[in-house]
Amino acid sequence: MQPPRPETKAIPVPSAASRRAIVAVLGANVALAFGPWFVRLSDTGPVSAAFWRLALAAPILFATAAMREPRALRHGVALWVPLSIAGVAFALDLGSWHIGILGTTLANSTLFGNCAVLIFPLYGFIAMRRWPTRTQGAALLLAAIGGGLLLGRSAELSSRHLAGDLFCLLAGILYALYFIVMAQVRRVMPPLPALALSSAASIAPLLLIALGLGERIVPGDWTPLIGLALVSQIVGQGLMIYALGHLSPLVIGLALLLQPLVAATIGWLAYGERLTLLDAIGAVLVAAALVLVGIRRPRPPTAVPTR
Repeated sequence: MQPPRPETKAIPVPSAASRRAIVAVLGANVALAFGPWFVRLSDTGPVSAAFWRLALAAPILFATAAMREPRALRHGVALWVPLSIAGVAFALDLGSWHIGILGTTLANSTLFGNCAVLIFPLYGFIAMRRWPTRTQGAALLLAAIGGGLLLGRSAELSSRHLAGDLFCLLAGILYALYFIVMAQVRRVMPPLPALALSSAASIAPLLLIALGLGERIVPGDWTPLIGLALVSQIVGQGLMIYALGHLSPLVIGLALLLQPLVAATIGWLAYGERLTLLDAIGAVLVAAALVLVGIRRPRPPTAVPTR
């Protein structure tokens, strides 16, 4: 009599929806990483580029939302106060980020511009009046060390690079404010109408800021701005919103590593922006912090738009 064979556990096979979501989140981060390059290629001012990013994308977002979720879009009028606050926060975020993009490397702009992923949990700790876990504390420490290395390297290169990093860091803080408000909106509104309405609320503030700064508004070449609107605002954010509804925070956090990698590659090929060893260590530490925050953070009940 032969001994019974040991039971073998079946290896879980990702569902078709999960596979599509993984492809979507990878595509989203690649698309979003091209945003800083389009800003540099634009012949308008940086805030004007942010204005056109939303002004060109908003009609497409509204048309899509009207076809898919017309009732939610109509009911969004009742949320005009939080949507307006979110729109102004996002306008200030994009304006600050685009100014910073012109003053630092493409890799640094994506790292500091996405620091909201770290700041947003801090808001949760304060709101719930509790200390972070060990993993979250380690993530914040890694982010502080990595960010310090990157800022220190920028200061060594020139004050212009340091100013660019600080503008991108300010953008990340404003982006966290946008997250906080939009998290409340998303409790009662689907992602596409929320994105369309908050994007529309950002257009006028960006135009006023661009005019106040005396920037060139109308471009001579529309190609970079069309690319910015289609690739960053529609494709990038659209794919990310889809993925956020199907994947765990860990997978989203790991996928975020693509953004600085792709941006650094573009910066190297287009502008000769080579990373030094200290730059690479700082970038790895910040990226590791993003992943660690995603591991222990409970998955939110609703998705929050990202760049």
